[in-house]
Amino acid sequence: MEECSVKIYNGSGYPDPKFESAGASGVDLRAAIDKSVTLWPGVVCTIPTGIRCEIQEGFEGQVRARSGLALKHGISLVNGVGTIDADYRGEISVILINLKKSCYTVKPGERIAQLVFAPIARPVFTKVSSPEELEETDRGAGGFGHSGKN
Repeated sequence: MEECSVKIYNGSGYPDPKFESAGASGVDLRAAIDKSVTLWPGVVCTIPTGIRCEIQEGFEGQVRARSGLALKHGISLVNGVGTIDADYRGEISVILINLKKSCYTVKPGERIAQLVFAPIARPVFTKVSSPEELEETDRGAGGFGHSGKN
């Protein structure tokens, strides 16, 4: 397991993010709000967390949906996974959407997302002048669903 140095500031008034089990991949982010926020069906809302980080260069923070909120209440992240770059110092906010047909209320201090840290690869690009210069594969240019269901 690769270690990553992260300085954290918690201005939320709620507990610091922590790993909830020995095998947990991420830490929970909480809603740093003074009063409940109702998410109407199909509505997008930004919820602050009160958390600011200094992430070691060469790593990123990934804000991900909580599976329980997604399954039970249809609450997801609009951008799928939010990226917190190593040079970002602002407050982490979570962009939520309600995918169900009923309202959902986000309560102050509620765990709304998780934050996972991952190393970043910096590619060295080699520009080519035509697609024929890319190495052939069995899949080739086959797009979405090309590899089948199995």
